[in-house]
Amino acid sequence: MADTHHSELGHGPKLSITCQFRSVNTLNPRILLVEDTPDISLWLGTALRQGGMAVSFATDGLQADQCLQPGHGFDAVLLDLQLPGRDGLSVLQALRERGDAVPVLILTARASVPDRVLGLNMGADDYLPKPFDLSELEARLQVLLRRHGRIKPAVLRCGPLEMQVENGAVQLNGQPLALTKREAAALRVLLESPQRTVSKEQLHAEVFAEEATGLEAVEVLIYRLRKKFELAFAIPAAQPEVAITTFRGMGYMLTLPAGQPV
Repeated sequence: MADTHHSELGHGPKLSITCQFRSVNTLNPRILLVEDTPDISLWLGTALRQGGMAVSFATDGLQADQCLQPGHGFDAVLLDLQLPGRDGLSVLQALRERGDAVPVLILTARASVPDRVLGLNMGADDYLPKPFDLSELEARLQVLLRRHGRIKPAVLRCGPLEMQVENGAVQLNGQPLALTKREAAALRVLLESPQRTVSKEQLHAEVFAEEATGLEAVEVLIYRLRKKFELAFAIPAAQPEVAITTFRGMGYMLTLPAGQPV
């Protein structure tokens, strides 16, 4: 299916491209736990996973630094300071020198005031001395995730278009919009990328994973979504329309008519 719905920067109708998230909820934030003591790592990782978080582990400073290279995708880091290979402060310093603002909560037995001040001055967001209470750790972590906008929304919204993250239910102009599983997956990727174009390659990777399909499969999905949008707007509605706009050579973006509220 040819992808013919094109718009180029600086040409065509003026569009509003601002969409937003609404209603926060802790839906699987990604946490890197850097801890070299196996018992603590197992206990803490299990507790965080039971609290709905996706936890990855690093057992020394060198592994932590490797995990935190650009594009790592973590929402927060729990960082011990006394690590083999490379100490935690060195890992933190390298992270901040790369311009990475991922929230870092230091967990350490080095609880003196000078140690805390040094860690905070080097870019840590919070400091919790060992031994600590699990409920306090979870509360501090939630604060960091909210403060840095790392908690994922329960509802994704762009104008009259809404998707419930938990079950994938979609409404347009307040009415249910029936989508296939793949259509819903593609729409979610677009809704999770407010004010950014999403390339065909990214959509293909997110929706089709390892399936042996070409990029034309993405074009077919976008075509079908647009058709369903058109049918939904066939009846005059008070709400503004929402469209999937193609930016040539860049990808797709959900857009609204200029001046319309998001």
